[in-house]
This record gives sequence, C-alpha cells and structure tokens, in this order.
Amino acid sequence: MKIHEYQAKEILKKFGVPIQDGIAIKNLSEFDSAISELQQRGINQFVVKAQIHAGGRGKGKLYNPENRNELILEGGVKFSTSVDKAREYAQNILGNVLVTHQSGPEGKFVKTLFIAEGLDFKKEFYLGILLDRSVSQNVIMASTEGGVEIEKVAADTPDKIIKEWVDPAIGFQTYQARRLAFALGLEGEAFKSFIPFMKALYDTYEKTDATMLEINPLVLTNENKIVALDAKMNFDDNALYRQKEISAYRDLDEEDPLEIEASKYNLNYIKLDGNVGCMVNGAGLAMATMDIIKLAGGEPANFLDVGGGANKETVANGFKIILSDPNVKAILINIFGGIVRCDRVAQGVIDAATEMHVSVPVVVRLEGTNAKEAADLLNESKLNFEVAKSLKEAAEKVTSVLK
Repeated sequence: MKIHEYQAKEILKKFGVPIQDGIAIKNLSEFDSAISELQQRGINQFVVKAQIHAGGRGKGKLYNPENRNELILEGGVKFSTSVDKAREYAQNILGNVLVTHQSGPEGKFVKTLFIAEGLDFKKEFYLGILLDRSVSQNVIMASTEGGVEIEKVAADTPDKIIKEWVDPAIGFQTYQARRLAFALGLEGEAFKSFIPFMKALYDTYEKTDATMLEINPLVLTNENKIVALDAKMNFDDNALYRQKEISAYRDLDEEDPLEIEASKYNLNYIKLDGNVGCMVNGAGLAMATMDIIKLAGGEPANFLDVGGGANKETVANGFKIILSDPNVKAILINIFGGIVRCDRVAQGVIDAATEMHVSVPVVVRLEGTNAKEAADLLNESKLNFEVAKSLKEAAEKVTSVLK
C-alpha cells in the first residue's frame, strides 16, 4: 500500500524524525487557515505541494481535466515567500491533472495539497530503506546526489550510492549510522544531527511494516540540522491487519478501480498496457506466463493470480475483472493442478465462461492432476476455447488469434 507525502510525514513525526512542517488541505477554503496556523509557528515562506501517488511532481505539468490540451502550470511543487503567490499556486494545482514521468500520460487528479514550510538548506542527500531480497536483509541506501531520481544516479554515477546492510539478528547499530554520516561527508553539528535522525528513521521503517521508506531530498539546513524535506512510504499489505492507523491512510482514489475490485475477491491483480488477459494460479507462474506471452510477440494486459483454489467462483470473478479492461482481446488461462484437480478447474472454467458469456477467444493450458480429463472436458464443451498442451503452445495460440 502507498500513502501520500503528508501522511508519511505524520508517521515520521510520531517516531521523532525531523520533518518539513506543513498542513494538508483538500479545499481552497482551507488555505487561509492553514497559512495562518503556519505563520503562528513562525513560518513565513511556503511550499505548495501536490499530493499524488507518483514521483517527479516538481517537474510535472498540470492540465485542465476538462481540456487536456490546456496547460495550467509547470511543476506540482512551488516555493513562495508571498502568501498571495502561494494562494495562486494552490488555485492552479488543486483540482487539476498532474502528469509526471511516473504517472503516465493520463496523469493524476490532484485532490490534496500539502502547504509546507519553505526551508533554507545548503545541501541535499538521498536516503532510502528497503529489503534486499538477494541477501534477506534490509539495506540502507544513501547518496550525496539528493533531489535526483535514484535510478538516474544508479545508471550515471553508481559509485555515489552508499549501501549499509542490517543484520536482522542484531538490528541497526549506531556505528552504522556513523559510517553513513562519514560517507555523506557530514561533520560537526550536521554529523551529530544525522545519528539520531537515522536511528529514528530505521525504527519507523521496522515498526510500521514498511516495504520502502525513501527521503529524497534529505536536506542539511543552514542551521546544520538534518531534515526530511520529502517522504515516500510503501507498506506490506499482508501486515496491515496489525497497522490499523496506517491502513486508514489508504486512498482509493489513487488506485486503479479494477485493482480495487479484484481485492474484494481476494485476487492479486495488476493492470498492464497489453491486450492479452492472463489468469494464472501462483505469482511465479503468472510472471513466467507474462514473459512467454512477450516472447511470442504478445503484450500481457494484466497480472492476475487467482491463488490455489481455482474454482467456478474464482474463475468467474477473474473473467469479470479481466473483461472489464476494454483493451483485452484474448485471454490465456494457465493453471497448474497440484492441490486442485485440473478437471475441477476445467469444469469451473466452462461454467464461469457460460455464465459470463465470454466473447473473446480463450486459450487454456492445464497441467497436473487429471490434466487429460480436463482437456477432454474443454474440447467437448463447444465453447470458444483453444486447448494447449504446453505453455509455449498456449502463448503462441493466444497471440495468433490477435493477428
């Protein structure tokens, strides 16, 4: 699950991480009261930040949602020392569509603004924490190249990325914080400020069941204090049952409607840009299925893992989700019958396809227990099925029907 910057900063603040102060608003009528409250806190320069689930906001472009050819403003993050100018920025950002390199050409509708303090700083850094699956340890990545996408830093200057792995048996240690501070070139008060910052940040990551915590940029203020100027956090969906406060931050407006619908049926679905719908049991098999569709010259329209129990109800819900995407022109069902028998899956596919009135070509590959009986059922169903014996054959058949 993803959350907005202002929500991530609320969490960081609870754990004692120094952050850029600010107030979130959802309506322009709230602007003046937010500015007034910030001024009472001694803040007299402001940053107006669009809140969407996509990076690159500062370099994005805002368009009129009713006329996508009308450019309203360049940049979804704007600094101002003037209240009137900040208000103008707020009017131009809120309620318009922000297009960034991560949002895709359709962009994101801006429903929330973060009116934040404008900090004076002398240096920017990058700091991120995530799981390194290759060694089964959390890794902290830091760089002196703050304010730049970490992917660009990794591609252009990989030597400027510092990594520190954390042994889960002993946790994050103070000497590791010191090592990171030295590597970033910090000294004096800045060095002293970084150590508790880093320890509180790692504590936040672990105790919230985060899967990614990124501060970009992390800044060194003119007063030699380390502050999180931006914040991005993702969380493990499987741990949300014990993170009730974080779960409440979920913004359904930022998620794909089909992915929300699929979650109601406990289906793991991610929409893609292709035209071949995929229905598979098992995440690894789903990834392999998408790969082989690509190799056969097709483009997968989705990732859909129906889980171990591929019965009539599960398959029907899978059809419903897949066919809700107008780009889908064919469907590939790839099921391995280990726990579940293939003939039962085949009957479920037949029943579901009959009830759903599936009109696009469907290629089915069932392997495992009772696979021959399953193939006989499908061939005798008189429905619009193509039965494949191998994954390679299935991919070739589903791409051939599109030509």
